[in-house]
Amino acid sequence: MPRKPDERMSQAKEMFLGGMKLVEIAGRLNLPEGTIRRWKSTYKWENPNGDDNERSDKNNERSDAKSERSERKQNRKRKMIAEAVTQVLENPDLTDKQRLFCCLYIRCFNATKAYQKAYGCSYETALTNGSALLKNTRVREEIRELKKDRLNREMLDEHDIFQKYIDIAFANITDFVEFGQEQIHVISMYGPVQVADPETGKKVPLMKTVNSVRLREHTDVDGTLISEVKQGRDGASIKLADRMKALQWLTDHMDLATAEQRARIELLKAQTADAVSTGNEEVEDWIDAVNDDAAEE
Repeated sequence: MPRKPDERMSQAKEMFLGGMKLVEIAGRLNLPEGTIRRWKSTYKWENPNGDDNERSDKNNERSDAKSERSERKQNRKRKMIAEAVTQVLENPDLTDKQRLFCCLYIRCFNATKAYQKAYGCSYETALTNGSALLKNTRVREEIRELKKDRLNREMLDEHDIFQKYIDIAFANITDFVEFGQEQIHVISMYGPVQVADPETGKKVPLMKTVNSVRLREHTDVDGTLISEVKQGRDGASIKLADRMKALQWLTDHMDLATAEQRARIELLKAQTADAVSTGNEEVEDWIDAVNDDAAEE
């Protein structure tokens, strides 16, 4: 004997066709919203307000807009590559593979990867020969010209970019945090602890000296040098942009630096070994001390 249809399903359908929302129907019939949604899908209830079609149209418009942006981006990329290839082909001083290497290099700035793709060799061979090819005067000159053209197309100033990487590579943690000692009240489970002043006999708050580490105000620091700020169980923490990657970038792009920037880099490198490491170790010692104070409390 077939099971008798659930009368509540018929009631739900009537409410739905009357314009009620699924969540309202579920509340009215004291049923889970998922049950009403399953009935609607299983028995193909048509939305009288056409909301599903409208939602579908909006999704389609959004998808079309995204596809159009993606296509424009791809077209710009193809145009840039085509211009670079055209420029390289006009250089009679390079071999075909050297030209291909130059085109690939300005896209990834990785000599090993560019050499491996241009010459179709093993990674080990490319690792050795890629850096060697970059020392070729004609190849370096061509890459330098391609870099300049790329920067011009993207409305960038090469010296500004180089300066930003200098800032990242030689950022000092003390530019972003301040640390020291301070006096705070001793707090018990009943509130601030009061003790008698030895001179006056009056009750005064009991104080103690603790180490402190504080982030500087966001208006006082260069936020572009910070990759992460978060509030954790042990307090706030700050993470600077990757210094080693910035140093590697500077090493690979010294041809973009001005004479003044080159001199500054050499000076900063000489100072970094002692000043930065000492400063960071000092900050870490303070942070450890603060954590120890918190643990004692």
